[in-house]
Amino acid sequence: MANKTAAAKPAPEPVKASSSRAKSKRKSPIKAKETVKERYVPRLKQRFTDKISGELLEEFSFKSPMQIPRIEKIVVSAGVGDAIVNKKFLNSVVAELGQITGQRALRTKARKSIANFKIRSGQEIGAKVTLRGNRMYEFLDRLLNVALPRVKDFRGISPRAFDGRGNYSLGIDEQIIFPEIDYDKIEKVRGLNVAIVTTAESDRQARSLLAGFGMPFGKE
Repeated sequence: MANKTAAAKPAPEPVKASSSRAKSKRKSPIKAKETVKERYVPRLKQRFTDKISGELLEEFSFKSPMQIPRIEKIVVSAGVGDAIVNKKFLNSVVAELGQITGQRALRTKARKSIANFKIRSGQEIGAKVTLRGNRMYEFLDRLLNVALPRVKDFRGISPRAFDGRGNYSLGIDEQIIFPEIDYDKIEKVRGLNVAIVTTAESDRQARSLLAGFGMPFGKE
């Protein structure tokens, strides 16, 4: 009888995978988004890799690809002298730089006191944004292909604005050339400065680098 009872027992059901394990096998939508983001390469960055770097290597006969100059960072800044009278002007500029660059702007302070302008050391009188990586290339693309062409009677930028160490400074008279700025919502039309810092060892190398990106240099 004992043998018959044992034989009559039903076979154990297969163990089902727990819901937590089943979920772990599914692809996370968050990770999928991160993967797509990692694959994204700005247009100008891709141009540097595919074309500009090779042209510079040949033009200057570099012995190693590591010698090829590249853009290290772009600093967009604006001075706000009237912030001494009213701080809301500085707040506006900070917001506008954020809109233009897509990155939060930092307030800059006076390094020393200037009695004639009623400026004291440590007083907030400007704002700046330092761009690197993809945001740097995205900003440069918008600057060259969207903003500068909107300058009235534009005839190119000065080819002499290099500092002798491969860096270039561009002064912009009106922030409204950037489409991110709504003219009807600004406190005042202001200028700003764009400093392009490169790893070039000379202005000649830097100029060839920037020309490769499409920098519209005017006549000498």
